Amino acid sequence: MGPTARQWIYAVIAITGVAVTWYFNLQFIAEHGGLPIDRFIADVYVNAAASSIGNDLLVVVAAFLVWSFAEARRLGMRHWWVYPILTFGIAIAFAMPFFLWMRERRMAALAATA
Repeated sequence: MGPTARQWIYAVIAITGVAVTWYFNLQFIAEHGGLPIDRFIADVYVNAAASSIGNDLLVVVAAFLVWSFAEARRLGMRHWWVYPILTFGIAIAFAMPFFLWMRERRMAALAATA
């Protein structure tokens, strides 16, 4: 059985998540001649609106990592440790839909063997 519509949607969202975050990350890197993490984090708190979004994302990341760990164990998904690395190394906008895509694949595989 091939990919489902939901798998395609998650894949497109994951690719979009990389594109829309790294477009700005690359601009930041070009402006600062590298990726000074302390400056990056300081800029997240440059005003109340940015702070709100930054803290919102921190809560989403925490919830995603707790849930995805439990869900990966429940479904017997291997290599869960990759998702925190993708979350902090690329973006939650990529890691979460990528996890959902892999979860859909795993659930389809389990259904096919049942």
